[in-house]
Amino acid sequence: MSIQNKQEKQYRRRQRIRAKVSGTNKVPRLLAVKSNKHIAAQLINDDKGETLASISDSKMKKNKKIDQAREVGKLIAEKAKGLKIEKVVFDRAGYKYHGRIKALAEGAREGGLKF
Repeated sequence: MSIQNKQEKQYRRRQRIRAKVSGTNKVPRLLAVKSNKHIAAQLINDDKGETLASISDSKMKKNKKIDQAREVGKLIAEKAKGLKIEKVVFDRAGYKYHGRIKALAEGAREGGLKF
């Protein structure tokens, strides 16, 4: 399978998810962003088109990638609590729900977010 086909498939999955998932001020969208080295999370209000909070593992102490993803989830949950947000809508951005994406989601749940 070529890289172009993989990118097209992920783009299509992302579009299907975004058609159903939208964030508001009270219930923002929790977006998971992943690269080969790092993982990040954002809380987004789609009504206004603004990012409420974001966190990345780029400045964290280097552990296993899956542990870093769980820690990013916990930290974004802390930021959400600071903004008085308890409930979010999870957007996995076309990634399969396993590995680092699942760890980020579980970390956010451990931090107190509901979705």
